Amino acid sequence: MSFWSRWFAGAPPAASPPHAPSPRASVQEAGGGLVITSAAELDAALRAGAVSGSGMAVTPDSAMRVAAVYACVRIISGAVATLPLHINRRVDLRTREDASDAPIWRVLRRRPNRWQTPSQFRRMLQAHLLLRGNAYAMIVRSRGTVQELIPLHPDRVEMKQNDDLGLEYIYTRQDGRRIRLAQMEMFHLVGLTLDGVHGVSAISYARETIGLSLAMEDHGASTFRNGARVSGVLKHPNKLGPEAVAHLKAGLEEFRSGGEQEGKNLILEEGMDYARIAMTAEDAQWIESRKFSRTDIAMFFGVPPHMIGDTEKSTSWGTGIEQQSIGFVAYTLEDHLTMWEEAIDRDLIGADDTLYARFNRAALVKGDIRARWEAYVKGLQWGVWSPNEIRALEDQNPRDGGDIYYPPPNMTAAAGDARDDADAPTSEGVSDEPA
Repeated sequence: MSFWSRWFAGAPPAASPPHAPSPRASVQEAGGGLVITSAAELDAALRAGAVSGSGMAVTPDSAMRVAAVYACVRIISGAVATLPLHINRRVDLRTREDASDAPIWRVLRRRPNRWQTPSQFRRMLQAHLLLRGNAYAMIVRSRGTVQELIPLHPDRVEMKQNDDLGLEYIYTRQDGRRIRLAQMEMFHLVGLTLDGVHGVSAISYARETIGLSLAMEDHGASTFRNGARVSGVLKHPNKLGPEAVAHLKAGLEEFRSGGEQEGKNLILEEGMDYARIAMTAEDAQWIESRKFSRTDIAMFFGVPPHMIGDTEKSTSWGTGIEQQSIGFVAYTLEDHLTMWEEAIDRDLIGADDTLYARFNRAALVKGDIRARWEAYVKGLQWGVWSPNEIRALEDQNPRDGGDIYYPPPNMTAAAGDARDDADAPTSEGVSDEPA
């Protein structure tokens, strides 16, 4: 508890005044722009590329207001958060067992910290990784054993590599106090990296695409707010007087949206004609541009467009969609799962080579009962699983006699022939002469 208090409670020492947050952290979004109060903040904003070519400020927070970005982050982080994470132990070269007795098992499977569940913790860190390229959690140890993982906001963490190639982290608290952390005190998830140390986020490279999407949404909102576009016009061969105009308005009011006459035929008098106004080329291009930006954003995150609701360009609802989903698991989700497993092995398990972390990929087909049971049947037929192992995967109790492994069907005859050959007499000691 004293360690926790030293970090997150108490005032900073009087001898060392609190340091101001970095310029990058102090630049905040407000009303579609940036609040910049100094030349240093202006330089940081321009160098960091926070302002896109469309004039919109693109930050991780503003990017989440784009539906495609929110959907991509939700899908990937949700998959990482809900997949079962196992801590296993290597008993020997071929035998593995569940290491539920290891302290790190309790942290990752039951309670990573005092206020979060395991899925909340993983979802939060995965979202940090997707939006900022890095995710951090302070490791709280007691007598060398990991007790808690405290998530830290990436915007408040600075990282550098020392001359000895070790990593050092500086965390800025809300009161401005800066705390130094050694590499062994930090659980660090790194996404795509160009220098081997700092991860890069999709937001940085998709800034123009996201900024364009934000600008188009702002344009659409302004159009509907400031100037409603009429859908048609009424043409009269002559000039209408004030009374005729008032009478016409009263008649049209009955056909307003939600009125009693909605959906019925409108009767025009005195030779009046109705002409519908078609969509302009600018409107059509605006809608098409929104579709393109949505597809580009999905491409940056590695999510198939149909998973975020864009099914217009899908060639089929059968094999095409299915193969896209398989590609998402193989080429996008597998990358994130492997990163988590290796980071856990490096930062949390450490020197114990018998322990390792592994996500249960088979749970990805949990919602497809047909595919799941087809896999179970084949596993039984080929002797990969026993009935009780399958029952355990379905969270059911074992049954008597369910720990057997059935021999593969096409190997039964071969096994029988081998037994017959073993029982047959050999040529040694057998006389060629007739008895």
